[in-house]
Parts: sequence; C-alpha cells; structure tokens
Amino acid sequence: MAGPWSDGQCGAVSLTFDDGLASQLFRAVPTLGRHGLRGTFYLNARSARWEEGLAPWADVAGLGHELGNHTLTHPCSGNFDFVPAGRGLEDLTLEDIAQDIDSCEERIRSVAGPGPRSFAYPCYQDFVGRGARRQSYVPLVAERFVAARARGERANDPARADLHWLWSFPCERMDAAQMIGLCETATARGLWCILTLHGIHEGGLAVAAEDLEVLCAHLAAQRTRIWTAPVAEVAGHVLAWRGRQAADGRR
Repeated sequence: MAGPWSDGQCGAVSLTFDDGLASQLFRAVPTLGRHGLRGTFYLNARSARWEEGLAPWADVAGLGHELGNHTLTHPCSGNFDFVPAGRGLEDLTLEDIAQDIDSCEERIRSVAGPGPRSFAYPCYQDFVGRGARRQSYVPLVAERFVAARARGERANDPARADLHWLWSFPCERMDAAQMIGLCETATARGLWCILTLHGIHEGGLAVAAEDLEVLCAHLAAQRTRIWTAPVAEVAGHVLAWRGRQAADGRR
C-alpha cells in the first residue's frame, strides 16, 4: 500500500519543543524560520501572569507554527523528586487531569485560536491513580485533540500508529548527526519521525544551537524527500489518507 506522502516525498518529520522555554523563542523559532520550517511548541500556561507569558507565542502561531497543549501544571509521577507531595499523577483523578488540560487549552486558544491542535504527555506519562485505581487518560486526550505525542522506540507507521500515542525520540544532548540519522532512517522506511526537544542551550535537556541549525539546514535541503510539518498538520494528512484507503477498500 502506497504511503500518504505526496509530491515525491518519502517520509515526514515533526520537530517538537516542550515547555515554552525562552530559548525556543529567541533561538528555535528564528532557526526554523531561516530554513522555512514550521514546528510544534507544546506550552504550559500555569504562570500567575500567564497572559503576559503567552503573548510572544501569538507571533509564533502567526508564523505557522503549532502551539500544542502540554497541560497547565505539567503533572508527572510523584516518583520524581521535583513533583510536590500529593500532586503526582498517582494522586490525581481523570476529572483532575481533564480540568488541567482544559484550563491550558482555554489559555492557548486565547493566542492561537481553536486549532486543530495536538497534545504532549508531560514526562511521557498517560495515567492517573495507583495500583488497582490506575487509569489511562489517553481517551480524554483523544476526545479533545487530533493527535498526541508520547515516547517510543521508532518512528510512526502512518497506517498503524495510534495517533493519540505517537512515538517520539527524546533528543536531549544529541548532536546533529544523531538527529539527522533518525530522520533519514525513518524516511527510508516511509515513516513519520517525531523529535522531542526542550531547551536550545538552556537547561539539562538541551541541544546545542549549532546542532539545531545543522538539522534544520538538512531538512530544508531535503524538502523534496522529507516533509517537515507540525504534528497536528501531519496527523490531519494521515487521517485523510486513511479515510481514502478505507473507502478504496470498500469498493
């Protein structure tokens, strides 16, 4: 079965950036812009002065980048030492996480409009509760978003991947050659490669600005082979292709 990529392209890449960090605004966005690329920026809007914090991102959305939902408070397992006692995912309910997601969505919509939008699971975790009460909140996400990014072991098969649990490659401390290798390996197999980045020369999960520059230059030079686009856009394309395939199968 032919893949969904058009105009002779062999695969897709989505560059995603988590947590709305300052270095993404003054390093990542300009780097993507120099190479004519668009990415997905997953935001938290939890600051007491969230309107001021989100204001610069309105311009980012205006450039064609996706502003994705990363929850309001970035809840993760209480097993992480940075999570306050009683506020870990183990302590939350489905109603708690739904309210957290919806509060973030309301704030993002104020600067980016209604979407469609994708979601990113904080800490790549998709559950609330513990033990016999543990539940996945993937169904809540699927009701609200066209796609959702998690973590996995390979790129995504457009025919098979769960669009609400898309696999991605964490890229912290990777160099350009490693990131390009992931993209090229996926493209050779007709797959969709999602890269997860955080700070650009900022924080403990950073990549170097020079490596992001080389990666973006490569993707720009290979745009006839590799489609680089935001997660929600690629997901919409895959959904439309799956619909055509299903219709053809019924004929």
